[in-house]
Amino acid sequence: MPVIVDKIADALHLQSHKSTFDSNVTVIFVLGGPGAGKGTQCARLVEDFAFCHLSAGDLLRAEQHREGSEYGQLIQTCIKEGTIVPMEVTVKLLEKAMTATLEKHKSGDGWADGRGRFLIDGFPRKMDQAEMFEHDVGKATAVLFFTTTQEVMLERLLERGKTSGREDDNVESIKKRFNTYKDQTMPVIKHYEKLGKVIEIDSSVSIEEVHQKTKSAVANLLSGSTA
Repeated sequence: MPVIVDKIADALHLQSHKSTFDSNVTVIFVLGGPGAGKGTQCARLVEDFAFCHLSAGDLLRAEQHREGSEYGQLIQTCIKEGTIVPMEVTVKLLEKAMTATLEKHKSGDGWADGRGRFLIDGFPRKMDQAEMFEHDVGKATAVLFFTTTQEVMLERLLERGKTSGREDDNVESIKKRFNTYKDQTMPVIKHYEKLGKVIEIDSSVSIEEVHQKTKSAVANLLSGSTA
């Protein structure tokens, strides 16, 4: 009997739980393998639609170097090994960044009356991350999924590594990231495909071609959600 009571209590808690942000806040997850071009296209979409672009990787890299951070050493180890940082850390950093952005009362389309538009780049990388974010922070409106070959991604990352200064832009870390992406992130894509939320874009072509396809898809999405 106590077990049944506990299960009922857990169910009631889930039903009554309210995430931080409601449907007024548009959240688009941006996924794709390492080097698929996510960051480049997010920068274009910010200009096109006044999105706030949040890179989970950038937030983690900034946190690892923040003086006094309790997560710094942990994040550094995960990045070096190409493994995934514990979801509680990543979700909390994203939530704090979104809250700070909304408190600034940005102007432009999609930001009036408590609304907001966020591109969350490189997240979620695992199903439990997706579940925690949607439970605690808010529902994803859509997933932009950029696809290309592993050969193209490797070439792009090695070229970027010449100037990026990123600790994980080397062959050994890149191969680990590819394996992590295949094993843990692809199930996330499959989950959102079943929900009809995935917008797949071939990013093998030129940056401008990818931009035009992405811009058109996002414009359709936003006009549909507004309607």
